[in-house]
Amino acid sequence: MIFFFNRFYFGISLGSLFAVIVLVYIQDNVGRGWGYGISAVTMVIAVAVLICGTPWYRFKKPQGSPLTIVWRVLLLALKKKNQPYPSHPSLLNDYDNRKVPYTPRFKFLDKAAILDNCAANAEKNNTWLVSTVTHVEEVKMVIKLLPIWSTCILFWTIYSQMTTFTVEQATIMHRKIGSFVIPAGSFSAFLIISILLFTSLNEKVFVPLARKITHNPQGITSLQRIGIGLVFSVAAMVGAAIIEKERREIAVEKEVKISAFWLLVQFFLVGAGEAFAYVGQLEFFIREAPDRMKSMSTGLFLSTISMGFFVSSLLVSIVDHVTNRNWLRNNLNKGKLNNFYWLLAVLGFLNFLVFLILASRHQYKIQLPIEPESGEKELKGLNGETIQDMEKKASLQAVGEVEP
Repeated sequence: MIFFFNRFYFGISLGSLFAVIVLVYIQDNVGRGWGYGISAVTMVIAVAVLICGTPWYRFKKPQGSPLTIVWRVLLLALKKKNQPYPSHPSLLNDYDNRKVPYTPRFKFLDKAAILDNCAANAEKNNTWLVSTVTHVEEVKMVIKLLPIWSTCILFWTIYSQMTTFTVEQATIMHRKIGSFVIPAGSFSAFLIISILLFTSLNEKVFVPLARKITHNPQGITSLQRIGIGLVFSVAAMVGAAIIEKERREIAVEKEVKISAFWLLVQFFLVGAGEAFAYVGQLEFFIREAPDRMKSMSTGLFLSTISMGFFVSSLLVSIVDHVTNRNWLRNNLNKGKLNNFYWLLAVLGFLNFLVFLILASRHQYKIQLPIEPESGEKELKGLNGETIQDMEKKASLQAVGEVEP
């Protein structure tokens, strides 16, 4: 699992690299029909490979919609808001059979597992009348993901500039190498090359080096990866703002087009940030989500990408309205795109500060050990702690009495 996400994204990036170099060139110089045709053929091959591999896949039976569990727990907690808390969590429904440790965070959700005044077995098993401690704790895990989720959106807002304004910058810059003119869209290849480079360095250099320093098998945690990605994104916008200011001044005052290769600075920094942020976010949402909600957590991660592009469009509309279209214009030489980049840099920095606060307070999910085959009744971790010991430690961490 340590390197899986790196290799997963490395594979995706190889496909993107082929698209922005080979397919863009074919579309510009041969015909768009050829570009779409090649894409269609590769998808047919991909589907064939997928079907051929199905005999070796390991399937898990569906256990119901995770969204149903989430809204049902929230609804029951709201319905029982006036119920008093039990004297001890062990009095909550199905506490002894819980699949995950009990945590004191978001205690108001515990009311969904209160048995009211009836203790009939039929009612205990009716999830529409009372939730189990396991379901309540799973909902708590999902809620814990949302603050980090919100701080990941702005990274993809910054990333979206690489496929919009940065490409537009390239169209009015010098793109010739000898007699060959590089298509503006192909400059995205440098973004992908940077991603490929840093995903490789992550596995071969950064993780082994971090292991020696932190003594952590993962090298650095998923939240640390996200934080590094956010720093790179802020640096990219600072570099982009400086380069765009110089480009516009030289183009207006001297009527000279500077080389489009100056854009490699922002492509390189955003690509490096994406290599850390994408892998870190994917790892974080999958590892920290409840076991029965992995697919939902993946969707939650992917939603940060779509939300980032939506926020980018929203920011463009707001900036257009506030500045009376003085910053963002069709003719970049008459606009002030560098100010928009500075705005993103400031927002990215503030977002990073919020992320640091949230990340420092986040408690990683306690991984319960699998019950040993020897038939031991009491589950113990590798360090000899029982579930109860781990729960007690988690409770103390929640109130800041011990180091995490």
